[in-house]
Amino acid sequence: MATLTAFFTCSLDLRITDASGGFDWAEPPDDVHAFVNDRTRPVGTYLYGRRMWETMRFWETMPVEDGVMGDFGALWREADKVVYSRTLDAAGTARTRIERRFDAADVRSLKDAATAPLTVGGAELAGEALIAGVVDELELLVVPVIVGEGPRALPDGLGTVLELLEQRAFPAGWMHLRYAVRGAV
Repeated sequence: MATLTAFFTCSLDLRITDASGGFDWAEPPDDVHAFVNDRTRPVGTYLYGRRMWETMRFWETMPVEDGVMGDFGALWREADKVVYSRTLDAAGTARTRIERRFDAADVRSLKDAATAPLTVGGAELAGEALIAGVVDELELLVVPVIVGEGPRALPDGLGTVLELLEQRAFPAGWMHLRYAVRGAV
């Protein structure tokens, strides 16, 4: 069975965007971006909510270039994507399918059939997956900023025991935390 990881880039106060929806504060320095590329290199499938999908589809049409951004773009285009949306008619990108609703049993089947790790992105969808108990690992890439308001990475009411598997600090103050999800509190 493949692992499913909920991955968030977030502020120190666990916000994924600021109150106006901006996240320019989360543009990583090259060393952090290279690390993220290495963490996502083995990913075979990305699970996205519609809003996260709309942000990430940039990588489909990004010009091919050298460096960390070009590397991530190539990795992203090579992976499969599942977009959970009740409103999208078509994804408009390769290797992408749309599902109308999140179903934990379907995600378990997807994990059983997968030969490579999966990630889930988007606060609402990842929160739903965490609550449903299908997430195996939680990764936080913490940006050294407090934005004060905006959507939170983790949902209210989520009581989960975590085991720290890995941590890494970067010179610019960014922090990566990787946890195993061990179950409900």
